[in-house]
Amino acid sequence: MERTLCELFAGVGGFRCGLNNINTIEDTRKKEKWKTVWFSQWEPGKKAQWAHDCYVNRFGKSLDLNGVDTTNIDIARVDKATIPDHNLLVGGFPCQDYSVARGLNGEKGIHGKKGVLWWSIKDVIETKNPPFILLENVDRLLKSPSKQRGRDFGIILACLNNSGYYVEWRVINAAEYGYQQRRRRTYIFAYRDTTNFANGLEDKSAYDVIQKDGFFAKSFPIDMFEEKKIRDTEVSLDVVDVSDNFKFDFENSGFMKDGMVYTVKTTPVYKDPITLGEILQDNVTSFVDKKYYIDNNRLYYTYEDIRHSDETKEELPKESRQTWQYLKGGKKRLRTAANGHQYVFSEGPIAMIDEWDVPARTMLTSEGSFNRSTHIVRDKITNRIRILTPIETERIQGFPDDWTKECLVDGEIVLMPERTRYFCMGNALVVNLIRQMEKQLDKIFDDEE
Repeated sequence: MERTLCELFAGVGGFRCGLNNINTIEDTRKKEKWKTVWFSQWEPGKKAQWAHDCYVNRFGKSLDLNGVDTTNIDIARVDKATIPDHNLLVGGFPCQDYSVARGLNGEKGIHGKKGVLWWSIKDVIETKNPPFILLENVDRLLKSPSKQRGRDFGIILACLNNSGYYVEWRVINAAEYGYQQRRRRTYIFAYRDTTNFANGLEDKSAYDVIQKDGFFAKSFPIDMFEEKKIRDTEVSLDVVDVSDNFKFDFENSGFMKDGMVYTVKTTPVYKDPITLGEILQDNVTSFVDKKYYIDNNRLYYTYEDIRHSDETKEELPKESRQTWQYLKGGKKRLRTAANGHQYVFSEGPIAMIDEWDVPARTMLTSEGSFNRSTHIVRDKITNRIRILTPIETERIQGFPDDWTKECLVDGEIVLMPERTRYFCMGNALVVNLIRQMEKQLDKIFDDEE
């Protein structure tokens, strides 16, 4: 089967980098194994489309079947029939409210909430019928919404079942499989029931698929589990009924076939991870500019070993609260609710300095800013404390160094703002995981006609 690819919500090209084993910027000049026929990347409400322009700078444009560039408009406005045919559809999309309602006057169609990106994925699937689909989402997808746990994922499974797909899923923490970030994400692999891959699993039990024979089982090995621990349920063919009534506690691994859903909690076969220390720039082979270092008066407001502050009797000066020690420390402060009620806000301390001997924490879009979740590290050469550089955030996600440095804007090379480089990496996926999945995808495609 031809390795043709469509990348939705493409960001700066994480799926494409992983599938084509792009480890350096120079690798983009080589012929790609997986041919991207079209991609879509649009940031709502933003005049500057930095992620899209970075993608185009690295990979070039993609035209639709009408010869028009529609890659940087709202995907909901794209005529799905103009998207070139492809055999693998990929994309990372947000966890949103996927609830639906029936159309006016009881017509057959369903209406999802406007702006929810799953419905655009569904439209592409129904129009283009790709044999294989690989999607990424946050781990809480399986539990949302809180008042009807499992409903949103149930809607996705119902849509895929109605379109003739089997589905596997796995929540994967990249660090547990040897990589440099403790990032948990839900990955979904769907394949049409007419593919050779689906036919090869036809006589397999859910246990066999989840434990050893499925896509994720072969890509990311798990410890043995007892078959009796698998729980099952069924999703209705009526997506509106699923939206209104479905509730189920999905575990981190599972399989759906013909509407029957099987799920079980699995444990990864752990591999020692790449540590933060291994990916930090060292000022020898890769220079760290002085602007990333933190002045001591911004680090601490009192003794270095103080990890808590209590402002219930007297507030600290503003300057004290603008230090990393205060931000990452435990604290108690008086606050007043909208109704005038006064209460004590409190939060516990977190590690102020991220150590070298463990993988990075989950990186967020606020990385690099004065934020509680931002990594601060001890420089390997100077021993001074600093924030991560943009290159280090790219390494944490498995991208080549300086991948997001430049964009192609109106035919000219323009530097991406550093704040945006951090944001793009906080939004990205761990490319290493896609590289690992590609090994199995390659075998699967070899076996297709």
